[in-house]
Amino acid sequence: MRIVRSAANSHKPRIPVSRTGEVTDRTGSGIPVDSILVGDCVTELARLPTHSVDLVFADPPYNLQLAGSLSRPDQSVVDAVDDAWDQFESFEAYDRFTRAWLAECRRVLKPNGTLFVIGSYHNIFRVGTALQDLGFWILNDIVWRKANPMPNFRGRRFTNAHETLIWAARDQNARKYTFHYEALKAGNEDLQARSDWYLPLCTGAERLKDGAGDKLHPTQKPESLLARVLLSTTNPGDIVLDPFFGTGTTGAVARKLGRHFIGLEREETYAEAARARIANVEPVSPDLLFQPTAKREEPRVAFASLIDGGYIAPGTALTDAKKRHSAIVRPDGQIVANGIVGSIHKIGALVQGLPACNGWTFWHFGGAKGLEPIDALRAAYRAREAA
Repeated sequence: MRIVRSAANSHKPRIPVSRTGEVTDRTGSGIPVDSILVGDCVTELARLPTHSVDLVFADPPYNLQLAGSLSRPDQSVVDAVDDAWDQFESFEAYDRFTRAWLAECRRVLKPNGTLFVIGSYHNIFRVGTALQDLGFWILNDIVWRKANPMPNFRGRRFTNAHETLIWAARDQNARKYTFHYEALKAGNEDLQARSDWYLPLCTGAERLKDGAGDKLHPTQKPESLLARVLLSTTNPGDIVLDPFFGTGTTGAVARKLGRHFIGLEREETYAEAARARIANVEPVSPDLLFQPTAKREEPRVAFASLIDGGYIAPGTALTDAKKRHSAIVRPDGQIVANGIVGSIHKIGALVQGLPACNGWTFWHFGGAKGLEPIDALRAAYRAREAA
């Protein structure tokens, strides 16, 4: 199979492609970032340092159990996945392979790193079992609902219109894994991002072709899918490992979004195509990739610290936004309302007759801009401490 490359791209930077035993280190850290390592994935994984990557995105062989060729109603043959790399002699053989590469991925993940693995009904349940047996902690299963799925030509089953992604932490004790909840919510009309993703298949100009005009890889994933994964669960500068790199979708999206990648691929043809593809990617401006600190990750500030820092004085009157309830600030960082003393949260809940309350957003003070939540004072305190 011949890969066609444009002479116009000859000035683009080359993406290193390493043979087995020749790991390229572009950082001096012992980690071959922004490289494609050509060889067996388990062998190449064993060469990577322990706790060295932030995210794994794995699109392993699905072990499709296809019986004979598949034809459309017009008798044309469907170009199905029948490559040798997707064939295993038994479920037992597939399971051994799955456990081997997953175990290595768990080793190279940082303690708070996470893993995505995608599959179909042919393999995803077996992969999920292996994940749990190896100690991974499943965070979500995500349904990629395809906007343009291939029909079921035989009419004997439902149209297979989705694939499943499993998102897992390295173990159940991981608490500080990356998840950009606020950003995802803001981009979703201020609604929580859901675990069903409606995205089209990889088609058109995005689909890589060989010299004969045929699709180069049978299961090339759309860049929109990888963009959602990386924007949700990584930060600029993070290292993303793809042990089944194929034609480099993970690498292309990582380069575009300011992340580093490590690609493992056993097929020389795919690695070569991935190198040319990634070299053509124009990275997004770093200014557009800046991710503000999530509220839950901001340093804790006690209300008493605002008094000590001169942000609010003892005796200050507080009220809710509609001025239905009031309280007075005490020198010790508590507030008093209706003769009862307590924290801003406890008193806020008490005056409303509720079991809980976020006092930072409930209580307001009279500021230069009118009535403002005391959370504005906390933000000013944090900004000064960070300066």
